[in-house]
Amino acid sequence: MSATRRSLLAAPALIGLARQAAAQGAPVRGGTLIYLEQQTYTNLYPPAGGFYPNSGVLNQITDKLTYQNPRTLEIEPWIAESWTVNATATEYVFRLRPGVTFSDGTPVDAAAVAKNYETYGLGNRELRQPVSEVITNYDRSEVIDPLTVRFLFKAPSPGFLQGTSVIGGGLVSLRTLALPFDQLGDATKIIGSGPFVVARQVLGRELVLNARQDYNWGPAKHPHQGRALLDTIRIIVTGEDSVRIGGLLAGQAHVIRQVQAYDEERVRSRGFQIFAPSTRGVNNSIAFRPDNPMVADIRVRRALLHATNAAEVVATLFSANYPQATSVIASTAQGYVNLADRLTFDPGLSARLLDEAGWTMGANGVRAKDGQELALTAYESPPQPRNKDTLQLVAQQWARVGVKLNVLAGDLGSRTVDSLDPARTPVAPAMVGRADPDVIRSNYYPTTRNVLLQRGGVSQRVQSFVDPELNALLEAIAAETDPAKRLALTGEVQRYIIDKAYVIPLFEEPQVFAAAPRVRGFGFEAVGRPSFYGTWIAAR
Repeated sequence: MSATRRSLLAAPALIGLARQAAAQGAPVRGGTLIYLEQQTYTNLYPPAGGFYPNSGVLNQITDKLTYQNPRTLEIEPWIAESWTVNATATEYVFRLRPGVTFSDGTPVDAAAVAKNYETYGLGNRELRQPVSEVITNYDRSEVIDPLTVRFLFKAPSPGFLQGTSVIGGGLVSLRTLALPFDQLGDATKIIGSGPFVVARQVLGRELVLNARQDYNWGPAKHPHQGRALLDTIRIIVTGEDSVRIGGLLAGQAHVIRQVQAYDEERVRSRGFQIFAPSTRGVNNSIAFRPDNPMVADIRVRRALLHATNAAEVVATLFSANYPQATSVIASTAQGYVNLADRLTFDPGLSARLLDEAGWTMGANGVRAKDGQELALTAYESPPQPRNKDTLQLVAQQWARVGVKLNVLAGDLGSRTVDSLDPARTPVAPAMVGRADPDVIRSNYYPTTRNVLLQRGGVSQRVQSFVDPELNALLEAIAAETDPAKRLALTGEVQRYIIDKAYVIPLFEEPQVFAAAPRVRGFGFEAVGRPSFYGTWIAAR
């Protein structure tokens, strides 16, 4: 089965809301939808919205300049009714829809849009608001007239148009932008122009959204227009998997996120719906931090790559909705190349590479060199599906070739700090979703997520590791204006990352939701974040 066909089967929501509505009768207006979320949102500053609990909120209360069609990945009009891009992708001009307002009544005009992108493109040091990872080479914005705004870049920025469609480009009012970053974890302070508004919250437990009655500016080609069909959404934080599943099956909830693979068949057999849209970005992987001396040797990293049986991970822990990774990015991602022949499970090769690197097997079954055991540490990542189980299974696989992997849970504070220190965490789980080739730069470039912990990046420790060749490739993807050449560069960087054994790709990560049979029109943006704009609840 082709990757494209497989992804469509795994994500039935992406067949289009119009076809759903035709098959399921006329939409019903009104009602309250109960949505159970695994984790609470942390910060709702839009460039921090990549965390799925954050984006599940932001996608309901903010709009974007453009809309990326989740089926075709084409960029379509939304708050911007049209745009032009110059030949060098250094100047973008957007014409805005008239009559759009934030929920505080202020206009979504050129001045407001310019201020949003000044903040996202340059950050605000005084308010501690960081730069968006999806905007590169930003220079400034100019208001041409009340409904026309121009963005200028210091160098080509071909990914910017798609960047105006992502969760990090959500538009918020000037009142919200005037607040410091650490106050934006309060949803009541996020004033957007979206189809829902925040009614009330109990931090860490529940958020209630109400439909905005005068909303009339959804994406131009979206099958639903006008105000949202639902009256209210109750987002309830429910950490226990069994409680979310039980609530859904008992009729106490309509939609839940983070359905574990082992629960999928039970949900489906009871007549409930499973949705598994692809995140279309960097695959769920184990990343190395080459500043740690135990994984600085490429032979050790390659040995561990070939000691990892990704097929066993998928078969043991996951379902068909989690295809085995065959590259750094998903097979549904733009610019994907199949590198399965470089990702083979070969414990014999692994053992030879470790021998060559001077790590000899000890009597206790753990390799050592110069009196030090080859023992590595990784923290589990709770947002990623079954991550603790995944790392523990990989630890069993590595143990067969004499490498110890300690998997730690840790509290949020220690995990965050230690994960930025390669001396403490030489390996780490990582993934990121975005339907644009620039997603690779977002994950590996020093000034963005920097999962390899290169010098000059997010780590507070002084690092020595840097890979200029990798960074040059990532910069080239961000600046190449020829679409074909940009995709070719995307393939080149995938090969480079695997050949350097910087990461071990495991599986293509979806976002898995379950919904009651009566839920209709449940949609997603291009990388699997939920959209309740066209959702409705059928009569019993």
